[in-house]
Amino acid sequence: MAKTIQAIRGMNDILPTVTPHWQFIENIFRQLMLAYGYGEIRLPIVEKTELFKRSIGEVTDIVEKEMYTFEDRNGDSLTLRPEGTAGCVRACIENGMLHNQTQRLWYVGPMFRHERPQKGRYRQFHQLGVEVFGFAGPDIDAELIMLSARLLKQLGLSDLVSLEINTLGVSEERQAHRQELVAYLEQHLEQLDDDSKRRLHSNPLRILDTKNPAMQSLVEQAPKLFDFLGDESRGHFQGVCDYLQSVGIDYQVNHRLVRGLDYYSKTVFEWVTDHLGAQGTVCAGGRFDALIEQLGSKPSPAAGFAVGIERMVALLEELSDTNVQGPHAYLLLAGASAEARGLSLAEGLRERITGLQLLVNCGGGSFKSQMKRADKSAARLALILGEDEVQQQTITIKDLREDRPQQTVPQQEIDSILRNLITTLNP
Repeated sequence: MAKTIQAIRGMNDILPTVTPHWQFIENIFRQLMLAYGYGEIRLPIVEKTELFKRSIGEVTDIVEKEMYTFEDRNGDSLTLRPEGTAGCVRACIENGMLHNQTQRLWYVGPMFRHERPQKGRYRQFHQLGVEVFGFAGPDIDAELIMLSARLLKQLGLSDLVSLEINTLGVSEERQAHRQELVAYLEQHLEQLDDDSKRRLHSNPLRILDTKNPAMQSLVEQAPKLFDFLGDESRGHFQGVCDYLQSVGIDYQVNHRLVRGLDYYSKTVFEWVTDHLGAQGTVCAGGRFDALIEQLGSKPSPAAGFAVGIERMVALLEELSDTNVQGPHAYLLLAGASAEARGLSLAEGLRERITGLQLLVNCGGGSFKSQMKRADKSAARLALILGEDEVQQQTITIKDLREDRPQQTVPQQEIDSILRNLITTLNP
Protein backbone atom coordinates (compact mmCIF):
# COMPACT_ATOMS: atom_id res chain seq x y z
CA MET A 1 0.00 0.00 0.00
CA ALA A 2 1.33 3.45 -0.94
CA LYS A 3 2.31 5.78 1.89
CA THR A 4 -0.35 8.38 2.63
CA ILE A 5 0.47 12.02 1.95
CA GLN A 6 0.16 14.44 4.87
CA ALA A 7 -0.64 18.15 4.80
CA ILE A 8 2.34 20.53 5.01
CA ARG A 9 3.21 21.33 8.61
CA GLY A 10 1.48 24.52 9.70
CA MET A 11 -0.98 24.45 6.78
CA ASN A 12 -4.18 23.03 8.17
CA ASP A 13 -7.41 21.60 6.82
CA ILE A 14 -10.47 23.49 7.99
CA LEU A 15 -13.12 20.84 8.51
CA PRO A 16 -16.93 21.12 8.30
CA THR A 17 -17.18 21.00 12.10
CA VAL A 18 -15.19 24.26 12.24
CA THR A 19 -16.14 26.14 9.07
CA PRO A 20 -19.44 27.47 10.54
CA HIS A 21 -17.32 29.61 12.90
CA TRP A 22 -15.37 30.90 9.90
CA GLN A 23 -18.58 31.66 8.01
CA PHE A 24 -20.01 33.43 11.07
CA ILE A 25 -16.94 35.69 11.32
CA GLU A 26 -16.78 36.37 7.58
CA ASN A 27 -20.52 37.11 7.32
CA ILE A 28 -20.45 39.57 10.23
CA PHE A 29 -17.37 41.22 8.70
CA ARG A 30 -18.98 41.57 5.26
CA GLN A 31 -22.12 43.10 6.78
CA LEU A 32 -20.01 45.62 8.69
CA MET A 33 -18.08 46.58 5.57
CA LEU A 34 -21.36 47.34 3.82
CA ALA A 35 -22.59 49.32 6.82
CA TYR A 36 -19.44 51.48 6.84
CA GLY A 37 -19.30 51.95 3.07
CA TYR A 38 -16.17 49.91 2.31
CA GLY A 39 -15.67 48.11 -1.02
CA GLU A 40 -14.16 44.66 -1.53
CA ILE A 41 -10.88 44.18 -3.43
CA ARG A 42 -9.56 40.72 -4.38
CA LEU A 43 -5.79 40.42 -4.57
CA PRO A 44 -3.30 37.85 -5.95
CA ILE A 45 -1.75 35.40 -3.50
CA VAL A 46 1.63 35.62 -5.28
CA GLU A 47 3.49 38.91 -5.78
CA LYS A 48 6.98 39.95 -6.88
CA THR A 49 9.43 39.50 -4.01
CA GLU A 50 10.66 43.08 -4.40
CA LEU A 51 7.24 44.35 -3.31
CA PHE A 52 7.68 42.94 0.19
CA LYS A 53 11.36 43.83 0.48
CA ARG A 54 10.58 47.47 -0.28
CA SER A 55 7.44 47.69 1.87
CA ILE A 56 7.98 45.46 4.89
CA GLY A 57 11.73 46.11 5.15
CA GLU A 58 14.69 43.88 4.33
CA VAL A 59 15.83 43.68 7.97
CA THR A 60 12.50 42.48 9.36
CA ASP A 61 12.02 38.88 10.49
CA ILE A 62 9.40 38.38 7.78
CA VAL A 63 11.72 39.21 4.89
CA GLU A 64 14.85 37.72 6.45
CA LYS A 65 13.45 34.40 7.66
CA GLU A 66 9.76 33.83 7.00
CA MET A 67 8.81 34.42 3.36
CA TYR A 68 7.97 31.62 0.95
CA THR A 69 10.04 32.80 -2.03
CA PHE A 70 10.82 30.96 -5.26
CA GLU A 71 11.87 31.54 -8.86
CA ASP A 72 9.30 30.88 -11.56
CA ARG A 73 10.14 29.47 -14.99
CA ASN A 74 11.06 32.93 -16.28
CA GLY A 75 13.60 33.39 -13.49
CA ASP A 76 11.50 36.01 -11.67
CA SER A 77 11.60 35.97 -7.86
CA LEU A 78 8.05 35.53 -6.54
CA THR A 79 6.70 35.30 -2.99
CA LEU A 80 3.54 33.96 -1.42
CA ARG A 81 2.12 37.04 0.29
CA PRO A 82 3.07 37.23 4.00
CA GLU A 83 0.58 40.06 4.60
CA GLY A 84 -2.04 41.97 2.62
CA THR A 85 -1.24 45.67 2.86
CA ALA A 86 1.64 45.77 0.37
CA GLY A 87 -0.38 43.97 -2.31
CA CYS A 88 -3.36 46.26 -1.74
CA VAL A 89 -1.16 49.35 -2.14
CA ARG A 90 0.42 47.87 -5.27
CA ALA A 91 -3.04 47.22 -6.75
CA CYS A 92 -4.22 50.76 -5.99
CA ILE A 93 -1.13 52.32 -7.56
CA GLU A 94 -1.26 50.07 -10.62
CA ASN A 95 -4.96 50.73 -11.22
CA GLY A 96 -4.84 54.51 -10.69
CA MET A 97 -6.99 54.49 -7.55
CA LEU A 98 -5.03 56.94 -5.36
CA HIS A 99 -4.31 60.29 -7.07
CA ASN A 100 -6.78 62.90 -5.75
CA GLN A 101 -9.04 60.07 -4.57
CA THR A 102 -10.08 58.44 -1.33
CA GLN A 103 -10.58 54.70 -0.97
CA ARG A 104 -12.08 52.48 1.71
CA LEU A 105 -11.27 48.85 0.89
CA TRP A 106 -11.42 45.38 2.44
CA TYR A 107 -10.20 41.90 1.54
CA VAL A 108 -10.06 38.40 2.96
CA GLY A 109 -7.73 35.48 2.25
CA PRO A 110 -4.71 33.34 3.14
CA MET A 111 -1.24 34.65 4.03
CA PHE A 112 1.98 32.63 4.28
CA ARG A 113 4.95 32.78 6.66
CA HIS A 114 7.52 30.08 7.41
CA GLU A 115 7.31 30.22 11.20
CA ARG A 116 7.41 27.55 13.89
CA PRO A 117 3.77 26.47 14.10
CA GLN A 118 1.99 26.77 17.43
CA LYS A 119 -1.50 27.61 18.65
CA GLY A 120 -2.59 30.81 16.89
CA ARG A 121 0.42 30.90 14.56
CA TYR A 122 0.51 28.90 11.34
CA ARG A 123 2.42 28.84 8.07
CA GLN A 124 -0.79 29.36 6.12
CA PHE A 125 -3.10 31.66 8.05
CA HIS A 126 -6.07 33.78 7.08
CA GLN A 127 -6.80 37.45 7.57
CA LEU A 128 -9.59 39.94 7.15
CA GLY A 129 -7.95 43.17 6.01
CA VAL A 130 -9.14 46.79 5.85
CA GLU A 131 -7.21 49.61 4.13
CA VAL A 132 -8.09 53.29 3.65
CA PHE A 133 -6.30 55.83 1.43
CA GLY A 134 -6.41 59.59 1.08
CA PHE A 135 -7.45 60.48 4.64
CA ALA A 136 -4.85 62.43 6.65
CA GLY A 137 -6.69 63.21 9.87
CA PRO A 138 -7.14 61.30 13.12
CA ASP A 139 -10.82 60.73 12.36
CA ILE A 140 -10.12 57.85 9.96
CA ASP A 141 -7.73 56.24 12.48
CA ALA A 142 -10.55 56.40 15.01
CA GLU A 143 -13.09 55.02 12.51
CA LEU A 144 -10.88 51.99 11.88
CA ILE A 145 -10.60 51.32 15.60
CA MET A 146 -14.36 51.82 16.05
CA LEU A 147 -15.01 49.43 13.18
CA SER A 148 -12.76 46.79 14.72
CA ALA A 149 -14.44 47.30 18.10
CA ARG A 150 -17.88 46.80 16.54
CA LEU A 151 -16.69 43.63 14.81
CA LEU A 152 -15.50 42.20 18.13
CA LYS A 153 -18.75 43.23 19.80
CA GLN A 154 -20.94 41.61 17.16
CA LEU A 155 -18.87 38.43 17.39
CA GLY A 156 -19.46 38.40 21.16
CA LEU A 157 -15.74 38.70 21.93
CA SER A 158 -15.55 42.15 23.56
CA ASP A 159 -15.07 40.75 27.07
CA LEU A 160 -12.10 38.64 25.96
CA VAL A 161 -10.00 41.44 24.44
CA SER A 162 -8.58 44.84 25.32
CA LEU A 163 -7.33 47.72 23.17
CA GLU A 164 -3.77 49.05 23.24
CA ILE A 165 -2.76 52.13 21.22
CA ASN A 166 0.41 54.12 20.61
CA THR A 167 1.91 56.62 18.20
CA LEU A 168 5.16 56.16 16.27
CA GLY A 169 5.30 59.76 15.05
CA VAL A 170 6.95 60.52 11.72
CA SER A 171 10.29 59.44 10.26
CA GLU A 172 12.33 62.41 11.52
CA GLU A 173 11.06 61.90 15.07
CA ARG A 174 11.80 58.18 14.95
CA GLN A 175 15.33 58.89 13.72
CA ALA A 176 16.01 61.24 16.66
CA HIS A 177 14.64 58.66 19.07
CA ARG A 178 16.61 55.88 17.36
CA GLN A 179 19.93 57.58 18.04
CA GLU A 180 19.14 57.91 21.75
CA LEU A 181 17.74 54.37 21.92
CA VAL A 182 20.78 52.76 20.27
CA ALA A 183 23.13 54.72 22.53
CA TYR A 184 21.17 53.55 25.59
CA LEU A 185 21.12 49.91 24.49
CA GLU A 186 24.82 49.91 23.63
CA GLN A 187 25.48 50.78 27.27
CA HIS A 188 23.68 47.57 28.28
CA LEU A 189 24.90 45.10 25.65
CA GLU A 190 25.41 42.38 28.25
CA GLN A 191 21.66 42.40 29.00
CA LEU A 192 20.56 42.01 25.36
CA ASP A 193 19.61 38.59 24.04
CA ASP A 194 20.94 37.39 20.69
CA ASP A 195 17.85 38.52 18.78
CA SER A 196 18.09 42.03 20.23
CA LYS A 197 21.80 42.27 19.46
CA ARG A 198 21.04 41.37 15.85
CA ARG A 199 18.40 44.11 15.67
CA LEU A 200 20.39 46.76 17.53
CA HIS A 201 21.55 48.68 14.45
CA SER A 202 19.04 47.44 11.87
CA ASN A 203 15.68 47.70 13.67
CA PRO A 204 16.20 48.82 17.29
CA LEU A 205 12.59 49.90 17.79
CA ARG A 206 11.54 46.25 17.68
CA ILE A 207 13.67 45.55 20.76
CA LEU A 208 11.14 47.53 22.80
CA ASP A 209 8.52 44.92 21.93
CA THR A 210 10.61 41.99 23.23
CA LYS A 211 8.80 39.23 25.12
CA ASN A 212 11.99 38.16 26.92
CA PRO A 213 11.25 38.48 30.69
CA ALA A 214 14.92 39.12 31.45
CA MET A 215 14.85 42.31 29.37
CA GLN A 216 11.65 43.88 30.65
CA SER A 217 13.30 46.20 33.17
CA LEU A 218 15.82 47.31 30.56
CA VAL A 219 13.23 48.28 27.96
CA GLU A 220 10.99 49.93 30.55
CA GLN A 221 13.79 52.39 31.29
CA ALA A 222 14.69 52.98 27.63
CA PRO A 223 14.07 56.40 26.02
CA LYS A 224 10.39 56.69 24.98
CA LEU A 225 9.56 57.66 21.43
CA PHE A 226 6.68 59.80 22.69
CA ASP A 227 9.17 62.21 24.27
CA PHE A 228 10.62 62.94 20.80
CA LEU A 229 7.31 63.78 19.11
CA GLY A 230 6.49 67.24 17.80
CA ASP A 231 3.24 69.15 18.18
CA GLU A 232 1.68 67.76 15.00
CA SER A 233 2.23 64.11 15.93
CA ARG A 234 1.08 64.69 19.50
CA GLY A 235 -2.00 66.53 18.29
CA HIS A 236 -2.88 63.75 15.85
CA PHE A 237 -2.63 61.12 18.58
CA GLN A 238 -4.66 63.22 21.00
CA GLY A 239 -7.33 63.56 18.33
CA VAL A 240 -7.56 59.77 18.03
CA CYS A 241 -7.85 59.44 21.80
CA ASP A 242 -10.57 62.12 21.94
CA TYR A 243 -12.63 60.33 19.28
CA LEU A 244 -12.36 57.01 21.12
CA GLN A 245 -13.40 58.62 24.38
CA SER A 246 -16.39 60.26 22.69
CA VAL A 247 -17.86 56.84 21.81
CA GLY A 248 -16.86 55.12 25.05
CA ILE A 249 -14.12 52.81 23.72
CA ASP A 250 -11.71 51.93 26.52
CA TYR A 251 -8.01 51.81 25.65
CA GLN A 252 -4.57 51.62 27.20
CA VAL A 253 -1.67 53.67 25.85
CA ASN A 254 1.27 51.27 25.47
CA HIS A 255 4.46 53.17 24.59
CA ARG A 256 6.20 49.85 23.77
CA LEU A 257 3.68 48.96 21.07
CA VAL A 258 5.65 49.36 17.82
CA ARG A 259 4.23 46.72 15.38
CA GLY A 260 6.55 44.45 13.42
CA LEU A 261 6.52 46.07 9.98
CA ASP A 262 8.72 48.99 8.90
CA TYR A 263 6.00 50.94 7.12
CA TYR A 264 3.96 52.03 10.17
CA SER A 265 3.89 55.66 11.38
CA LYS A 266 1.79 57.71 13.79
CA THR A 267 -1.16 55.70 15.13
CA VAL A 268 -0.74 51.98 15.81
CA PHE A 269 -3.15 49.75 17.72
CA GLU A 270 -3.74 46.16 18.78
CA TRP A 271 -6.64 44.23 20.26
CA VAL A 272 -5.04 41.69 22.58
CA THR A 273 -6.23 38.78 24.69
CA ASP A 274 -4.78 36.56 27.42
CA HIS A 275 -6.84 33.56 26.27
CA LEU A 276 -4.52 32.41 23.46
CA GLY A 277 -1.17 32.01 25.16
CA ALA A 278 1.80 33.66 23.46
CA GLN A 279 -0.16 34.63 20.32
CA GLY A 280 -2.34 37.19 22.04
CA THR A 281 -2.91 39.73 19.23
CA VAL A 282 -6.20 39.12 17.39
CA CYS A 283 -6.47 42.41 15.46
CA ALA A 284 -3.78 44.97 14.71
CA GLY A 285 -3.12 47.94 12.48
CA GLY A 286 -2.28 51.57 12.17
CA ARG A 287 -1.21 54.33 9.82
CA PHE A 288 1.36 53.89 7.03
CA ASP A 289 1.56 57.28 5.30
CA ALA A 290 5.02 56.75 3.77
CA LEU A 291 4.38 53.39 2.11
CA ILE A 292 2.72 54.63 -1.08
CA GLU A 293 5.63 56.91 -1.98
CA GLN A 294 7.99 54.10 -0.97
CA LEU A 295 6.36 51.92 -3.62
CA GLY A 296 6.76 54.49 -6.38
CA SER A 297 3.65 56.69 -6.34
CA LYS A 298 2.92 60.22 -5.19
CA PRO A 299 2.58 60.52 -1.39
CA SER A 300 -0.85 59.71 0.00
CA PRO A 301 -1.99 59.13 3.60
CA ALA A 302 -3.06 55.58 4.42
CA ALA A 303 -4.12 53.37 7.32
CA GLY A 304 -5.58 49.94 7.94
CA PHE A 305 -5.81 46.85 10.09
CA ALA A 306 -5.92 43.05 9.82
CA VAL A 307 -7.81 40.42 11.80
CA GLY A 308 -6.47 36.90 12.30
CA ILE A 309 -9.37 34.55 11.55
CA GLU A 310 -7.78 31.50 13.21
CA ARG A 311 -7.34 33.45 16.44
CA MET A 312 -10.92 34.73 16.31
CA VAL A 313 -12.15 31.16 15.81
CA ALA A 314 -10.09 30.00 18.80
CA LEU A 315 -11.75 32.69 20.95
CA LEU A 316 -15.21 31.73 19.70
CA GLU A 317 -14.55 28.12 20.64
CA GLU A 318 -13.82 29.24 24.20
CA LEU A 319 -17.32 30.65 24.60
CA SER A 320 -19.94 28.26 25.94
CA ASP A 321 -22.76 29.70 23.82
CA THR A 322 -21.20 29.29 20.40
CA ASN A 323 -22.51 25.84 19.52
CA VAL A 324 -22.64 25.33 15.77
CA GLN A 325 -26.20 25.62 14.48
CA GLY A 326 -27.20 22.78 12.21
CA PRO A 327 -29.76 22.83 9.39
CA HIS A 328 -33.34 23.77 10.12
CA ALA A 329 -34.59 20.30 9.23
CA TYR A 330 -33.49 16.81 8.23
CA LEU A 331 -35.76 14.87 5.87
CA LEU A 332 -35.95 11.12 6.58
CA LEU A 333 -37.15 8.83 3.78
CA ALA A 334 -38.54 5.44 4.85
CA GLY A 335 -39.48 3.12 2.00
CA ALA A 336 -39.13 3.04 -1.78
CA SER A 337 -42.00 5.40 -2.56
CA ALA A 338 -40.70 7.91 0.00
CA GLU A 339 -37.23 7.77 -1.52
CA ALA A 340 -38.72 8.37 -4.98
CA ARG A 341 -40.71 11.37 -3.70
CA GLY A 342 -38.20 12.81 -1.22
CA LEU A 343 -35.81 14.77 -3.42
CA SER A 344 -38.57 16.49 -5.38
CA LEU A 345 -40.38 17.37 -2.14
CA ALA A 346 -37.18 18.88 -0.76
CA GLU A 347 -36.51 20.88 -3.94
CA GLY A 348 -40.02 22.34 -3.76
CA LEU A 349 -39.49 23.43 -0.15
CA ARG A 350 -36.15 25.06 -0.97
CA GLU A 351 -37.72 26.83 -3.96
CA ARG A 352 -40.58 28.29 -1.92
CA ILE A 353 -38.91 29.03 1.43
CA THR A 354 -36.15 31.63 1.39
CA GLY A 355 -33.25 30.78 3.66
CA LEU A 356 -34.31 27.21 4.36
CA GLN A 357 -31.49 24.87 5.36
CA LEU A 358 -32.73 21.35 4.65
CA LEU A 359 -30.64 18.19 4.71
CA VAL A 360 -32.09 15.14 2.90
CA ASN A 361 -31.14 11.59 3.86
CA CYS A 362 -29.35 9.90 0.98
CA GLY A 363 -27.94 6.40 0.78
CA GLY A 364 -30.87 4.63 2.40
CA GLY A 365 -30.61 3.06 5.84
CA SER A 366 -33.01 1.89 8.50
CA PHE A 367 -35.32 4.35 10.21
CA LYS A 368 -33.20 4.06 13.37
CA SER A 369 -29.97 4.83 11.51
CA GLN A 370 -31.60 7.79 9.73
CA MET A 371 -32.74 9.20 13.08
CA LYS A 372 -29.18 8.94 14.36
CA ARG A 373 -27.98 10.87 11.30
CA ALA A 374 -30.67 13.50 11.83
CA ASP A 375 -29.66 13.98 15.45
CA LYS A 376 -25.96 14.09 14.58
CA SER A 377 -26.61 16.78 11.95
CA ALA A 378 -27.73 19.15 14.74
CA ALA A 379 -30.96 19.83 12.83
CA ARG A 380 -33.82 21.35 14.79
CA LEU A 381 -36.58 19.26 13.20
CA ALA A 382 -36.82 15.79 11.73
CA LEU A 383 -39.26 15.61 8.78
CA ILE A 384 -40.37 12.01 8.32
CA LEU A 385 -41.71 10.82 4.99
CA GLY A 386 -42.77 7.16 4.96
CA GLU A 387 -45.10 5.03 2.88
CA ASP A 388 -48.17 6.18 4.84
CA GLU A 389 -47.21 9.85 4.51
CA VAL A 390 -46.73 9.48 0.74
CA GLN A 391 -50.17 7.90 0.32
CA GLN A 392 -51.91 10.44 2.58
CA GLN A 393 -49.85 13.43 1.36
CA THR A 394 -48.79 14.23 4.92
CA ILE A 395 -45.50 14.58 6.71
CA THR A 396 -44.52 13.79 10.31
CA ILE A 397 -42.55 16.36 12.30
CA LYS A 398 -40.36 15.56 15.31
CA ASP A 399 -38.55 18.24 17.32
CA LEU A 400 -35.01 17.00 17.90
CA ARG A 401 -33.98 19.68 20.41
CA GLU A 402 -37.03 20.03 22.67
CA ASP A 403 -39.28 17.46 24.35
CA ARG A 404 -42.43 17.92 22.31
CA PRO A 405 -44.85 15.29 20.90
CA GLN A 406 -44.38 14.61 17.20
CA GLN A 407 -47.19 15.60 14.87
CA THR A 408 -48.38 14.60 11.42
CA VAL A 409 -49.66 17.43 9.21
CA PRO A 410 -50.79 17.84 5.60
CA GLN A 411 -47.82 18.52 3.34
CA GLN A 412 -49.19 21.92 2.33
CA GLU A 413 -48.83 23.08 5.96
CA ILE A 414 -45.12 22.33 6.23
CA ASP A 415 -44.18 25.58 4.45
CA SER A 416 -45.66 27.79 7.15
CA ILE A 417 -44.16 25.64 9.93
CA LEU A 418 -40.68 25.93 8.46
CA ARG A 419 -41.06 29.67 7.81
CA ASN A 420 -42.07 30.20 11.43
CA LEU A 421 -39.06 28.15 12.57
CA ILE A 422 -36.68 30.26 10.47
CA THR A 423 -38.20 33.48 11.84
CA THR A 424 -37.85 32.17 15.41
CA LEU A 425 -34.21 31.13 14.96
CA ASN A 426 -33.24 34.25 12.96
CA PRO A 427 -35.42 37.09 14.27
